[in-house]
Amino acid sequence: MSDSDIIDLIVNYDNTAKSIKDEIFRICWYMRGGVTSQELFHVYGYEDRKIINEIIKDNIEMTKNSGMPLL
Repeated sequence: MSDSDIIDLIVNYDNTAKSIKDEIFRICWYMRGGVTSQELFHVYGYEDRKIINEIIKDNIEMTKNSGMPLL
């Protein structure tokens, strides 16, 4: 593996880590204390976060359709 390939791999891993952090902190915001970032990082797995994100998306859509404020 060349140095360039290793650098690309490191950059890719860094971007993936940032994406996971962004997802976790957004879930925490939407859950309003229902789950902590600590739990999301160490207890819940990818599939769990995927399900939670789908529930959040559904709730946002229902909120928009009802005309109620999200906050």
